[in-house]
Amino acid sequence: MDIASVKDYLLTLQQNIVATLENLDGGAFIHDAWQRPQGGGGISRVIEDSALLERGGVLFSHVMGTAMPASATAHRPELAGRAWEAMGVSLVLHPRNPYVPTVHLNVRCFRAYHADGTGEDVFWFGGGMDLTPCYGFEEDARHFHATCKAALDPLGTHYYPEFKGWCDRYFFLKHRNEARGIGGIFFDDFADGGFDGGFAMMRAVGDAFLPAYVPIVEARRELAYGERERDWQGYRRGRYVEFNLVWDRGTLFGLQSGGRTESILCSMPPLAKWRYDWQPPEGSAEARLLSDFLPARDWLG
Repeated sequence: MDIASVKDYLLTLQQNIVATLENLDGGAFIHDAWQRPQGGGGISRVIEDSALLERGGVLFSHVMGTAMPASATAHRPELAGRAWEAMGVSLVLHPRNPYVPTVHLNVRCFRAYHADGTGEDVFWFGGGMDLTPCYGFEEDARHFHATCKAALDPLGTHYYPEFKGWCDRYFFLKHRNEARGIGGIFFDDFADGGFDGGFAMMRAVGDAFLPAYVPIVEARRELAYGERERDWQGYRRGRYVEFNLVWDRGTLFGLQSGGRTESILCSMPPLAKWRYDWQPPEGSAEARLLSDFLPARDWLG
């Protein structure tokens, strides 16, 4: 169980993604290394108000503690009281152009252990990626899902449909009865094949991110838009905020474990809007997003 190799992979993944995004955007990400008083730290790479990205954060963290946070023990109560460490890369990109979708990626490794060295360590891996468009393009959704499937199939052809369904269920605003976006893949508490199998799954997902997202950026970034599209983008971003603050387990874990709030909440868009009981005009591109793209679909059928 080579934790050092996991950390090396995650740091390299962060650097590769940042370098690619800087090339696409033309702007530079700031480099903000931080330490956590309770143990560990991380590196936040953030860009704001740039040509392509109105806000983007690509975050690495490696944190640890002496007692499991409540958000973790809620679904693994047998681990209450154990010491723990967690490391991962998480990113959220909020493009300026409303036709370029918001995207999220997370890959992580978690270890729970007895501080006195007794008993066996418990490891699991988790993560995934999902796409949140403001305007629906079927070819983009098919490409994103096909790339996810191609990444997982070598590890087992059952993983894509399993993780796709998990993603559809997880990134869902229960209080709205509405999906956050068009999904992707999501997995958690993964230990198939032991440590090596979990690490292989993490790498498969992390390495698929740029092939899944960059072609969509390149296809949509030059589309013209105006105030109508920006207004709708702000409205849809409001849903993104609601999900992250109400339902997202990663956000809750970070805040409950004493994580760095500035880094945790850089997933929020710089601008968002809410209106009372508003619906887009029937037959509009905005209405089609709600009726044709957000309900769970088999994009590869």
